[in-house]
Amino acid sequence: MSQFTPATSAATYTIPSMPATQPSSVPDMHATLFWPRQPATLDEAQLAPNDLYPLILRMLFLHGDQTGRAISKRLRLPFGIVNPVLSALKTNQLIAHKSASSHHDYLYELTPKGAEQSRICIERSTYCGSAPISLEEYHHAILRQSIRNCAITLPAIQKAFSDLVVSKLLLAQIGQAINSGRSMLLFGSPGNGKTQIAKRIIRAIEPYIWIPRALSIGGDVMRVFDPSMHTEIQLPENQRLANDNPIDERWALIERPFLSVGGELTLDHLEATLNPITKIIEAPIHIKANCGCLAIEDLGRQQTSVPHLLNRWILPMSEGHDFVNLPSGRQIKVSFDLLLVFTTNLNPQELCDEAFLRRLPYKIEVFDPTEQQFRQLFEQRRQQYGFEFQPGIIDYLIEYHYKRKNKPFRFCHVDDILQQARDFCSFHNMPLALNRDIAEIAMLNYFSVSK
Repeated sequence: MSQFTPATSAATYTIPSMPATQPSSVPDMHATLFWPRQPATLDEAQLAPNDLYPLILRMLFLHGDQTGRAISKRLRLPFGIVNPVLSALKTNQLIAHKSASSHHDYLYELTPKGAEQSRICIERSTYCGSAPISLEEYHHAILRQSIRNCAITLPAIQKAFSDLVVSKLLLAQIGQAINSGRSMLLFGSPGNGKTQIAKRIIRAIEPYIWIPRALSIGGDVMRVFDPSMHTEIQLPENQRLANDNPIDERWALIERPFLSVGGELTLDHLEATLNPITKIIEAPIHIKANCGCLAIEDLGRQQTSVPHLLNRWILPMSEGHDFVNLPSGRQIKVSFDLLLVFTTNLNPQELCDEAFLRRLPYKIEVFDPTEQQFRQLFEQRRQQYGFEFQPGIIDYLIEYHYKRKNKPFRFCHVDDILQQARDFCSFHNMPLALNRDIAEIAMLNYFSVSK
């Protein structure tokens, strides 16, 4: 891999001076974010009664008798919107009042006709959660919360990477790439923290966004919010108002997502998928990462060929939208607004053709640490682990196990060596310490198959 000349090396690069800034406070989310306001009518919710009928029928079939307010809570819609829909279902003899409930409500049950209709609905899908959001509303929300609208400052970058030993040059490169809102390629030798860098990129950006729990697409419902991938923020009741209007509970407030995929990625992951058991349509991973960061790790090790995989991203990266295929065969246009970060240990020129590399304006090499950075990280981790070091032990390791063997430094070596030492101390019921004997055992275990 190419290396920087001394004039532009990571060790000599100087960050331009910045004016002093005060530490940022908790963001005023009412002022800085898109806030979904609770609809007062079906029209405001951009829904039709037919959108709610199958949800209610499936809910009663799968979860048993429910009050009107319990149904509206599951749909995450005001009772005033849901009540007329329940009345229409009762008029059509699909549901019936089983008994009266409090607050002018009833306990609803399915009629035989309604149970039959529910089975038909369930054959298509078992989804009976939050009422969906329209694609139009979703596009509007993505534009309002676009990652390209988030101005990134140098102090924010420094804070996001404060727990890593990172060169000034790399900080400047990463910050510029994030500020542009465009995709990037991180490449370099294994073990130097490309994945850790990708994970921290999102920390420098305004931390919260709203996403729909589900999208309505021509009668189908596609689930977007995924508890296994998204971290939902629970707001206190006194903050659940937007200019004195309640929020629309069909939206989830989450941390800006950071999602990653590695060698398991295939082209099928980039299309909407139908769960064969629940028959629920799941949004593709890049839609779940919208307004956040999606890391494609270990590029070149996927089962899908690199040219096919990369060509799939060319249009979304350049146009800001993607065409997603639904299980029904229908194709929809969906916003594509995220930082796409590719990482690889391989030579990029052997992975991608020139045309694709040109579409990745930020190709950032993550270098091996300098000796000074290696020592700095050792001291940082020593304090975090609570280790006692024998005087001169780092000099000894560097001289006898790196310089004399012409072994390159790697950032990962520090944690891995200290983990070996910690395991040794734990097994022998010893205080956490690193001396020559323990260091030799750690190096033997760790580098026994290395050249």
